[in-house]
Amino acid sequence: MSKVKHIALFKFKAEVTEDQIDDLFDQILNATEEIPGIEDYVSGVDCSPEGLAQGYTHGFIMTLTDAAARDAYLTHPEHEKIKVLLGANVESVLAFDFEV
Repeated sequence: MSKVKHIALFKFKAEVTEDQIDDLFDQILNATEEIPGIEDYVSGVDCSPEGLAQGYTHGFIMTLTDAAARDAYLTHPEHEKIKVLLGANVESVLAFDFEV
């Protein structure tokens, strides 16, 4: 079975502060520790000099054990809570998965 890399990029609403963003990412990290099948999680702020981020300023990459773990993550109650929190603060989200 192949592992799945789950990438999410975020454009936050203009009124959202860095402290609010930090808190959201702390909550995402906490959720990843509660959801089975997540092997690794890293997040950060765009630092690319290329200028191709199209307004996406923050993101994360998560490694899941397989596609079944990813599918379970997507419907997990902890993920649903995070989606609600993000929905109030995010202008746009880009999610992208691939197998490795």
